[in-house]
Amino acid sequence: MGEDNENNHKRKNKNRNKATKNNELNKVERPEGSTPCTDEQLSKKRKRKEIAIFGNYRNYYGYRVGHDLEDPRLKAMKREWFEGKNCLDIGCNSGLITIAIAKSFGCRSILGVDIDGARIEDAHWTLKKVIRTSTHKATAKIPGAADESVNDLNLDVSKDHLSVEKDLLKIVSFQKGNFVQNWRPPADKSYHAILCLSVSKWIHLNWGDDGLITLFSKVWMLLQPGGIFILEPQPWSSYHSNRLVSDVCLLLFYL
Repeated sequence: MGEDNENNHKRKNKNRNKATKNNELNKVERPEGSTPCTDEQLSKKRKRKEIAIFGNYRNYYGYRVGHDLEDPRLKAMKREWFEGKNCLDIGCNSGLITIAIAKSFGCRSILGVDIDGARIEDAHWTLKKVIRTSTHKATAKIPGAADESVNDLNLDVSKDHLSVEKDLLKIVSFQKGNFVQNWRPPADKSYHAILCLSVSKWIHLNWGDDGLITLFSKVWMLLQPGGIFILEPQPWSSYHSNRLVSDVCLLLFYL
């Protein structure tokens, strides 16, 4: 009986030692001097915003426009500024408002320029998507239209619509370039209307007062007599919230 108790005691000690060893193997040592992340810090990391030192956010229009993809800034613009005229959009991003102006106001031509080649690729894709979507809507027959004359009328309207949409490829163009530092327009090209929407702050943050002076000087030289410059500046509060996006911005604006 005493021998059995001794054997049981040995087995318990052996199992206890084995469990302790397994626990030690499962432990992950934390580097010296480090502290665990709090829930608040983890939440901040997950919510960290995309860094775009030139304001070239990929989803810029995601918060600028509504679900109907209509930019509210269009309501502040007038048709006579653009109709039948050559236009330039500085800092066009993915091209949505550039295309919208061409469609809504009948530009002769409009060129979108952006510093980010990836956004220019997005703009080309957006233009193709707009044309493809519009073409699909135009070629769809009127629901429940049994009368051939109605369908013929619809076909004529569709042809006109398709012609306008195809012309967008001739009217709208995009080009990568740093407008302030090295972008040059096509030879002897001038514009009736130049847009600079929510871009001046990023020029100011990255190139200081000299950058803004260069912007305004180039716009003045590119505008035709009687032309219009449409500027959408950003409030000073947004300068403060973006002053840390790059070392250059921090040096220029130590707010």
